[in-house]
Amino acid sequence: MPAARQPASTLLVTLTGRDRPGVTSAVFDALAAFPVEVLDVEQVVLRGRLVLGILVTAPRDDARVRHAVEKVARNLGMDVEIEDGAGDNRPRGTGRSHVTVLGQPLHPRAISAIAGRVSDMGANIDRIVRIARYPVVAIELDVSGVDPDQLRQALAVEAAAQQVDVAVQAAGLYRRAKRLVVLDVDSTLIQGEVIEMLAAHAGYLEEVARVTAAAMRGELDFAESLRQRVALLAGVPAAALDEVRREVKLTPGARTLTRTLRRLGYQLGVVSGGFTQVVEPLAAELGIEFVAANELEVADGHLTGRVIGPIVDRPGKAESLRSFAGAAGVPLSQTVAIGDGANDLDMLAAAGLGVAFNAKPVVRAAADTAVTVPYLDAILYLLGITREEVEAADAEAARNAADQNPLDPGWRDKN
Repeated sequence: MPAARQPASTLLVTLTGRDRPGVTSAVFDALAAFPVEVLDVEQVVLRGRLVLGILVTAPRDDARVRHAVEKVARNLGMDVEIEDGAGDNRPRGTGRSHVTVLGQPLHPRAISAIAGRVSDMGANIDRIVRIARYPVVAIELDVSGVDPDQLRQALAVEAAAQQVDVAVQAAGLYRRAKRLVVLDVDSTLIQGEVIEMLAAHAGYLEEVARVTAAAMRGELDFAESLRQRVALLAGVPAAALDEVRREVKLTPGARTLTRTLRRLGYQLGVVSGGFTQVVEPLAAELGIEFVAANELEVADGHLTGRVIGPIVDRPGKAESLRSFAGAAGVPLSQTVAIGDGANDLDMLAAAGLGVAFNAKPVVRAAADTAVTVPYLDAILYLLGITREEVEAADAEAARNAADQNPLDPGWRDKN
């Protein structure tokens, strides 16, 4: 039996110091003079401080390589460490996850607790990078060596204790391939509940709000609760719908979320236990293609207190997600659903990624991940989209708008 092949000798070059243009090029220029192969490279810059790691095969006589690299470091005023070894990096363990941590603020004890829980499970953190500083701090950890579902359960406990949001997703291509995002409307895409805004016009706000809260907690059948609440709206002038449309306030970050996803080629949908008379104009304004909502009956310029057609309830929301995915040509595994109430549970379960956004406890417990910060665009970070990419896309769009309409400085605001 032939002897096992010994791994090749390697050198790990680690350069640290003040970053400046040309550092990476200078180091590789020095290495290029020798018969070495590049096996791995990692570089990070924090507040102007560079850490550059390069793993190369070691030639038979590596003294000249060491001397050349050390000379470059001296000329750059940087520190260098060169370590002997054998072989490439050890392979990452099976069971790979992307762990996204959101905090406002994010304290060291939270990172310590999360890292400690990962270590306790026998897993390893292979990489950490910050993906956002605003409106929340978001960091992403690549973790290997533990089943993603087990890691999700363990870190959910730690997230609650540390008062941060932690999302765990299995690593792989599917995370980047989620191409349909479907949102609940009331208390998710917008602030508040449309039916309560209408109830204020009828003088039944307290009664309707009480029934709404019970339904969202899962204590009442949604369809029956909706009929009860809509019945209280009988006689309200239809003009109140126009007033409510004007009063609706988007959740902070909603425009950034929808604008960014559309630029990336995502398709968007909304499903709502609310009403088409309010939801459809809102969806059109935000460029959302797919809409499912209930329709209030209007007769002689007043609401009748009835709903037309099938009610979009908990099963109806999940069915709408499936319908949207079919129309978009997107498999359910590549969909994201976002909601806050018990009637969103079936939709969140059906989606490839179900996100509980500022949700009731029963929803947070059932969803794949939960976001408790009040900014809807934080969802972007769960998809691996960084704040820098969002801002770069906004800046490019502004430049394009200025190029297309150089004589109209208000064009961007109007569009």
